[in-house]
Amino acid sequence: MFLIVGLGNVGIRYEHTRHNIGFDCIELLSKKYGISLNKEGFRGTYGEGVIENNEVLLLKPSTYMNLSGESVAEVVNFYKIESNNIIVIHDDIDIPIGRLRIRIHGSAGGHNGVKNIIFNLSTDEFTRIKIGIGRPEGELIPYVLGKFSKNDKIHIKKVLDMGREAVECILRNGAEEAMNRFNGLAL
Repeated sequence: MFLIVGLGNVGIRYEHTRHNIGFDCIELLSKKYGISLNKEGFRGTYGEGVIENNEVLLLKPSTYMNLSGESVAEVVNFYKIESNNIIVIHDDIDIPIGRLRIRIHGSAGGHNGVKNIIFNLSTDEFTRIKIGIGRPEGELIPYVLGKFSKNDKIHIKKVLDMGREAVECILRNGAEEAMNRFNGLAL
């Protein structure tokens, strides 16, 4: 079984903000594969289904971003999921809008949600799909919690589709293949 986690914050206030791009990608996967996110548990909302002939659990932690690892750890411990079968989708301010980057291990890169996952799993050996939201000119927190501009929404829709394709590629051919195909690709 694969665990596919989208990072974000719960609540209407945070819907479709830059920081919730992980939630948006999970919603896209949910719709395409008919996986209802209708179960509450593990300190999140989740659904089980099949993508690319693999059993998957789609998870949106409800712990808020900075405590995402608590939800992830509960799922991992219950289902005994290996760390190389975890895919975390999240925003990244160091990547321009319209790009994504896949990594199979490494530091949190300043992302508090990823930092908490590493802490709670005691490993950094899991796949990340980092979706670029660009670096703000002003303050960070209002930027990441803000909505995309009309122009940016065009790029975000395309990069979310690319994120979905990256998940499919990882499940079908592995993370290395997905890195070769998607890293550096610009819209």
